[in-house]
Amino acid sequence: MSSIHPVILCGGSGTRLWPRSRPARPKPFLDLLGGRTLFQRSLDRVGGPARFAPPLIVAGAAHVAAIEEQAEKSAGARLLIEPEPRNTAPAIALAAHALAPDDIMLVCPSDHHIADETAFLAGVERAAHLAREGWLTAFGIAPTEPATGYGYIRIGEPLAGGHRVDRFVEKPDRAIAEAFLASGDHVWNGGIFCMQAGRYLEELARHRPALAASVAAAMAQAEHRGWQCHPAPAPFAAIAGESIDYAVMENTDRATVVSAAMGWSDIGSWDAVLAARARDAAGNSATGPADLVECRNVLVESDGPRVSAIGLEDVVIVVDGDEVLVTTRAGAQAVGRLPGACGQ
Repeated sequence: MSSIHPVILCGGSGTRLWPRSRPARPKPFLDLLGGRTLFQRSLDRVGGPARFAPPLIVAGAAHVAAIEEQAEKSAGARLLIEPEPRNTAPAIALAAHALAPDDIMLVCPSDHHIADETAFLAGVERAAHLAREGWLTAFGIAPTEPATGYGYIRIGEPLAGGHRVDRFVEKPDRAIAEAFLASGDHVWNGGIFCMQAGRYLEELARHRPALAASVAAAMAQAEHRGWQCHPAPAPFAAIAGESIDYAVMENTDRATVVSAAMGWSDIGSWDAVLAARARDAAGNSATGPADLVECRNVLVESDGPRVSAIGLEDVVIVVDGDEVLVTTRAGAQAVGRLPGACGQ
């Protein structure tokens, strides 16, 4: 059976993890969970040569140095450098043009956490089976709470290994999210996709012909330098950026979903970092020098100065260089709106 081609997407500024995450040093390239960065963990998950081909990494020029430092250049890996950020639909199309039409792409964000890799790989096999039959498959995550920060997928009729997608749903308000959780027929949209390269390009051309044509022109004029591929800037600049969800998945009649209970998190806030980390008996986690007395569920992240806290509960403290962040866990989702996170 043919190998699965991992496509690792690197992008974004990770403002909700300010001040550790900055535009020049975004979330994928930080060691937030211990030992390996999120980007390196993403590569590790798809590193088995018996199942996976060498990865295709798609990133902007600003992140090339970090990628070359952390990727450890496995044999055959390729780096596609976007001339400008244009969201996931064109980024995935760049990768699809670098593959044969029948090749199976596994599209993975580089900044997510997956605790149960066995469950992840089982989901990959089911998704790849559907992809070989011409389906475009999203990974659905069984919701554990009525989260309002994720998109949802309503599950439709069953197929071998998965289900047809009934509909995609935008980030809901609290009441709707609670109804989705109670219904049992909605899953979070995990942002991981599996499909044939040629099938994706066909669907993109059907629903976004101008975008598809611009990506094709950019790749036709691409320059190749070692393991790097540089698509032509002029055609790519003409693209109106759009996500794969809006451009393709919400429009195709070939959308399917595979549900996987794999301990997934998008590590989208400091609260999510605390939830994913090992903690002490009181629920605390500290990186860097810290003294926590009579504290519960406190996260400390310090690059040098000692943090001392007494009697705190559900609080996040981050010290990075000359910036200090203090927030409740509940307020962590709003960190990206702070002036410092916005570069002001």
